[in-house]
Amino acid sequence: MIKSGRRPRMAKRRHLEVPSAEALKEIEKGFARETSRIGTRAPIADVAADAAWHKDPLPQHLREENARDKADAKALRLAREKGLVLTEVPLHEITADALSRDRLKMDEEDLAELRRSIADHGLRLPIEVFEPSNPDAAGKYALISGFRRLAAMRELNALSGGERHQTIPAFVRKPDTLADAIVAMIEENEVRTGLSQYERGRAAAITVHDGVFATVDEAVATLFSSASKAKRSKIRSFALVHEELGDMLRFGPELSERQCLRIATGLRAGQSEAMRKALESHAVATADDEWAVLEPLIDAVEGVGTDPKRGGRPRKSVERSTRLSFANDVTMERVRTEDGYTIRIRGANVNEEMIELVMDRIRYLLEQA
Repeated sequence: MIKSGRRPRMAKRRHLEVPSAEALKEIEKGFARETSRIGTRAPIADVAADAAWHKDPLPQHLREENARDKADAKALRLAREKGLVLTEVPLHEITADALSRDRLKMDEEDLAELRRSIADHGLRLPIEVFEPSNPDAAGKYALISGFRRLAAMRELNALSGGERHQTIPAFVRKPDTLADAIVAMIEENEVRTGLSQYERGRAAAITVHDGVFATVDEAVATLFSSASKAKRSKIRSFALVHEELGDMLRFGPELSERQCLRIATGLRAGQSEAMRKALESHAVATADDEWAVLEPLIDAVEGVGTDPKRGGRPRKSVERSTRLSFANDVTMERVRTEDGYTIRIRGANVNEEMIELVMDRIRYLLEQA
C-alpha cells in the first residue's frame, strides 16, 4: 500500500466570543419588538374575547343602546306588575259590580256634566281594575274605582252606536286580597266625593255579609283605618242601620249623620220590628216622608235606656215631643233637646211661604218677650 507523504487538511475551528454589553442590549430590544404583549395573556382570555366579539360584533354605542333597552323593558315589566302602567281596556271586559259598590246613588246632573267633559276633552283620570281569580263569574276585569267614569263612557259608547269610546284607560292593579280592593275603592271615593254616612255603614256591613270580614268591628277597623276612634264608632252605628233596615229604606244615603245615629239608638232600644212595620205600611215619596215615619218611634224611646242586648251607651233623658195637628193636614211638634227646643212643622201643604210667615211671627214674639 502506498502512502502519501501529505497530511490530511483539518477543518478550521471557529472561536466563540462573549458579546459585549452593548450587543446584549440590542438583542433584548429586538426580542421585545418581535414578541407581542398580548401573547403573555392566558389562552382562555383570548378565547373569551374572541367569543364575545363574534357574539356581539356591534359597535360600542349600539351595545350601550341595547343595554338601555333591556333595562327599560325590565322597568316596564316591573311597573306593569305593580299596576302602574296605563292600559286601554275594552268596556265589555269590565264588570262594574264584581265588588259590592259603596256608593248607592249617582247624581244625574253630575253624570251628564262628566259625560260632556269626556266627549269634549277625553277622560283625564283613568279608572282602576283588577283581574279576579274567577273571571268566568266576575269578568276579565273587575272595577275597583271609577264607577261614574265607567258609566259615562258606556253611555257615550251607546250614544255613538258602539262606534266610539269602545275602550277606557285603566290601571290594572294587583291587590293582595279582596279586602285590599275594597279598601282602595272606599279610599278613592272618600278622597274624591265623600260617601254619605249611611253608605259608609253599608259598605262595612256588606263586606261582612260577603264573608270578606268576620265582624263589623273588623270591617270598620280595616276599611276606615285612618278615621278617628269616634268616627269609627259612628260608622258601626251606621252599619247597624243598614243591617236592620237596609232592605226597607228607600232614601238611606240622604240620611244625615244625626238621623243615622238616632235611628241606631232606636234600634238598640228594641224598635227594629216596629220600624220595619212602619216603613212597610207607609208609602213614602221623599226622604222627609221616610224620616217622618221613623222619627216618632225614635222619640218614643229616646228617653228610655237602651236595650242591654244591643249594646251602646244609654242616652240622656229628653222630654217627649208634643204634637199638634191642624185641619189643613199640617202637624207641629215641640221637642226638647239637650240644649233647647226644636219646633218641627210637617205636612203636604207646608211650603216656603208658610214657613216664612211662621218665622216672622216667632221673631215678633221673641222680640216682645
